[in-house]
Amino acid sequence: MRTFDLIRGAVLPDFRERVADYLVEYETVLTDKSANAELVHATAHQLRGYLRGLNTVRVLGMADWEELDRRVLSTWLIPPEEQA
Repeated sequence: MRTFDLIRGAVLPDFRERVADYLVEYETVLTDKSANAELVHATAHQLRGYLRGLNTVRVLGMADWEELDRRVLSTWLIPPEEQA
């Protein structure tokens, strides 16, 4: 999924391998078409928190974090009918 590729690319090179290991768990749930909505919702919120943490420790830049946060919101948390 493109969002996860963007996350991997936005992380500082020294941390990409470690972050990629964590992303596998999020990606597995969020790309599973058979996952229940509650699990997807909870996982998307956890991913937002993880990205915020990466930004806090300066592994991910502010502009990257803002864009990735918007993507997570629009992809998994805000229903399409509410997106303007």
